[in-house]
Amino acid sequence: MTDTRQPVFLVIGAGAGIGGQTAVRFAKGGYHAVLARRSDEDSLGRLIERIEVDGGSATGTLLNAAEDGAIEELVERTERDIGPIEGALYNLGAQIGNRKLHDTPHRTFELGWRLGCYGVFRLAHAMFPAMVERARTGRHGTLLVTSATSAVRGNAGQHSHAAAMGGRRMLCQTLNAEFGPQGIHVAHIVVDGAVDAPDTLGKLLGNKFDAFKQAKGEEGVIDPAEIAETYWHLAQQPRNCWTHEVDIRPWSDTAWWNDNPNPEINSRGKGFAGPKD
Repeated sequence: MTDTRQPVFLVIGAGAGIGGQTAVRFAKGGYHAVLARRSDEDSLGRLIERIEVDGGSATGTLLNAAEDGAIEELVERTERDIGPIEGALYNLGAQIGNRKLHDTPHRTFELGWRLGCYGVFRLAHAMFPAMVERARTGRHGTLLVTSATSAVRGNAGQHSHAAAMGGRRMLCQTLNAEFGPQGIHVAHIVVDGAVDAPDTLGKLLGNKFDAFKQAKGEEGVIDPAEIAETYWHLAQQPRNCWTHEVDIRPWSDTAWWNDNPNPEINSRGKGFAGPKD
C-alpha cells in the first residue's frame, strides 16, 4: 500500500550551517524536515521556527549519533510517526582537531570513525530497506553525505579525521554500487574549502572567525545556503543522470590536488594540514 503522507527529509547534523540550510531548502521544496543534532535545543527550535514561518513543516530531536541504537531508533520512529524518509543528509563531521599520533588516544580515534564512517553505515542499514521497497513503485530515495578534503588527502595531524572521511568515501561508493540499481541515489559531496558555518568553523576559530572571512575576500568563503541548492539539485536529478561525487570550493581557492597547504590558517582558507611543532 502506497504511503500518502508528506515525504520526509532527514538531517543528521542539523546545525546552523550546511545541515540547517539544507533542511530549510528541502522544507521549501515540499518535504517535512526532521532535524537531529547533538546539543543546543534552543538553536534547534529556532531553525524549526524559521522553517514554519516560511510555510514549511519540521520537527527536531537531540541525538547522540555515536550511541548504539540512536540512529536506528530515529529512523524507525520517523517512518512510523511522521512519514516516509525519501531523502536524508548525513552531515556529521569527525574533526577532533590537529593531533600528533602520540596525542591521539585510541578512544578519540575511534570516536572519529564512529561519527565519520560508522554512522553513515548505520543510517543506510536502517533506512535503505524501506527506500528500496518504495523505489519499486517509482519513488526513488536519496542519501546525501557531506564530506571533506580529508576524504581524498590525508594530512599530518589528521589521523582520525582522514581515516574516517576516507572510509566514508569508500563506503558511499559501495552503497552506490549496491543500491543505485535498486533505486537509491547515493551522493558523496567533498567540501574542499571553508564554510561560513558558526557551529563548526566559527567555533574552531572563535574570535578569529570574522578576520578569517575578511582575509578570504569577496565570496571567498562558501555560503551554506548555496551548498543547500547543490544538494537540492542532486536530489532532483533523474535516474538516467545521477551524480555520485562532486567537490565544492570557493572560486579563489586552489583545488586539493594542486595545493601544498601551510600548517597555519592563511587567506586561501587552508590551514588544517597538521599540528605545530
